[in-house]
Amino acid sequence: MTKLLKTIQKSAGILIAAALLLWTAPAQSSSRIKDISDIEGVRENYLIGYGLVVGLNGTGDSISSMAFTEESLIGMLERLGVNTRDGKIKTKNVAAVMVTGSLPAFARQGTRIDVSISALGDAKSLQGGVLLVTPMLGADGEVYAIAQGQVAIGGFSAQGDAQSVVKGVPTSGRIANGAIIEREILFDFANQKYIKLALRNPDFTTAARVTDAINSYLGSVAATTVDSGTVSINIALSRREDLIQMLTDIEQLRIQPDQVAKVIIDEKSGIIVIGENVRINPIAIAQGNLTIRITETPQVSQPAPFSMTGDTVTVPRTDIEVDEQSGNKLNILKSGVSLQELVDGLNALGVGPRDMISILQAVKAAGALQAEIEVM
Repeated sequence: MTKLLKTIQKSAGILIAAALLLWTAPAQSSSRIKDISDIEGVRENYLIGYGLVVGLNGTGDSISSMAFTEESLIGMLERLGVNTRDGKIKTKNVAAVMVTGSLPAFARQGTRIDVSISALGDAKSLQGGVLLVTPMLGADGEVYAIAQGQVAIGGFSAQGDAQSVVKGVPTSGRIANGAIIEREILFDFANQKYIKLALRNPDFTTAARVTDAINSYLGSVAATTVDSGTVSINIALSRREDLIQMLTDIEQLRIQPDQVAKVIIDEKSGIIVIGENVRINPIAIAQGNLTIRITETPQVSQPAPFSMTGDTVTVPRTDIEVDEQSGNKLNILKSGVSLQELVDGLNALGVGPRDMISILQAVKAAGALQAEIEVM
């Protein structure tokens, strides 16, 4: 009896493990809605500002040649009650910079954000510099944040009389938590009647699958496909009172995004990316190059030891090899060739990335490549 129970328990364990594998297999090849779409209106806003970095060790802008740096420095000093219009400013410890950052969605007044600093003039390095108070503007011209702080750079530069070394980019840096938000972007998210999901890779099939997954979860026809890149959710038809919890659950739903047949080619670097759904019609491919290799191995001819006649001379030796790659034969690719078979077939020809690009373009020109070729 005990042996029978152990056998039943072992069999039950195997069945449960198999069921778990079958249940998790689709999830491994699918993606969360959160990872393939964005919620309309929930986004960052870019900020930009112009400021001065001071405290540089002689690596700042040349005031004599950078008029905007000089005028900015004079204007700042005048606001602080210092008149420098009558004198000539000679300093290389100041640099004009552009300050950029992103205002996160739902950012509240008083919170901090990171900012990036980039030299605008001919400064050599921003190492050791301090950014003075800099207003950061949005696209509407309003001030949304104020930046200030110590600039941290990821590179350095050193120079001597005969040699100099530069690592990284010393003329750009970053200030962690360097800006304080002063103005909020009002967005009444809780009272929205419709929520729209924007797909990052627009596709009608993917949008339809997202709509079906949401309606299946909500148990109502609350989601509709607007176009290939937009899915709209009617909050009233969703019958959910907690909007945030509903969106949290929807973001965790998994679907299988559809993929178009496409071949991406970067001719500059020789990179080729072939999509999974790329197919080839019946076609024959041959590739071969003529290679001529010339090797010079000169030899030295000397007279016999203690000989009174003869001279030491150099005798040329030339070896010429011609490789017509006659071993490369015409290969036939059958109908409906998959991605793996296509790669294996091209590798069998012994071609490199550069030649493979030409072959793919020729196959496309012949009308046998059922995919879109995009050259970067």
